[in-house]
Amino acid sequence: MHPSNHIQSILKKFILNKCNKQEIEEVIAYIQSLKESSQIPSVEEVLELLDEKQIVELEVANRIHDDILKISKRQTTKPTKKKNYIWRYTAAAILVGILATSYFFRDSFFNNDLESSTPIIVNTNTIIPGTDKATLTLEDGSVVVLEKGNTFKTKNASSNGEEIVYEASKDKSVEIAYNYLTIPRGGQYHVKLADGTEVWLNSETQLKYPTSFIEGEERKVELVYGEAYFDVSHSINHKGSKFRVINNAQEVEVLGTEFNIKAYKDETRIYTTLVEGKVTIDNGILKQNLTPNQQSNLNILNSSMTIAVVDVEGEISWKRGIFSFKGKPLKDIMKVISRWYDVDVVFVNKDLESVKFKGNLNKNQSIERILSIMLSSKLDKYEIKNKTILLK
Repeated sequence: MHPSNHIQSILKKFILNKCNKQEIEEVIAYIQSLKESSQIPSVEEVLELLDEKQIVELEVANRIHDDILKISKRQTTKPTKKKNYIWRYTAAAILVGILATSYFFRDSFFNNDLESSTPIIVNTNTIIPGTDKATLTLEDGSVVVLEKGNTFKTKNASSNGEEIVYEASKDKSVEIAYNYLTIPRGGQYHVKLADGTEVWLNSETQLKYPTSFIEGEERKVELVYGEAYFDVSHSINHKGSKFRVINNAQEVEVLGTEFNIKAYKDETRIYTTLVEGKVTIDNGILKQNLTPNQQSNLNILNSSMTIAVVDVEGEISWKRGIFSFKGKPLKDIMKVISRWYDVDVVFVNKDLESVKFKGNLNKNQSIERILSIMLSSKLDKYEIKNKTILLK
């Protein structure tokens, strides 16, 4: 069953994460329409569908085809109408999941000569993808563990284990009290502040914020370290009060907008990416305004700052559960991987540190799956020992 030109076009957009909601539904409907396993596109048809190596490489096409057909092997008897529906639904879920989350090569990964060797893996049971978890430090110094299955409630805050939400205080004379939300390696979390501002926190991040805001006064929070995405409640809803995100190297002033700040402790640069609205960045020496799709790059060693237009979707993809690497060296990529999977990475072969990668990976895949996608003639051997990855 060869897809129409219309479906081909949508599938290509889907792979590149450019589909709108209606187009995504069309992709799912198409896959669900494949009534029998024989109608699943062959490897050759997958390559043809996706313009051969312009979009997908043979190794990936084979993986798509093999994964889809795994479920067909389980059909030992003729399926009933109900079972056939389930089969089609599962096939759709598998293919859509692969298309949405695997890396599809627009450029080759490292190079086109894919090779792989059997990796050495020793006890990876402790290596799992990150989850929603954090520790909350209250104003009195007490610490609360926030994670799925644990609920928590205070006078103006409540958590279902996956996020924490603060309510605006009705007491106009309230004193400012601060909480700290700390995200460990292997974690992420969402917080809704008392003014309605929403913040998504990435792994190894700490945010300091007031439990309530004084009406009409400046709203201020501190990104102590790490990475956070801010969707700020507009100043017009708060009597014109501005919102400010401070860090030890810069301050970001906004009226109401969406932006991302990356300021990790082990990195010498702070990246601020504007999604919409307008922000002003001040490091005490320079002041710069950003417009949408711009990113500031602050060197904290010499206080220099540059502004560039960037691929915003790639910069904030972590919030959507995707690693997006656009020409990043493997050394930088493995920093991201190590934070999310809470592992240590050792480059036995130092030459690998500068090898560049371009593509998208699903954050919820196993570490073995991530590494298997990365195997090539330049990265053809790795070893996992407990929670350490050795790249050879």
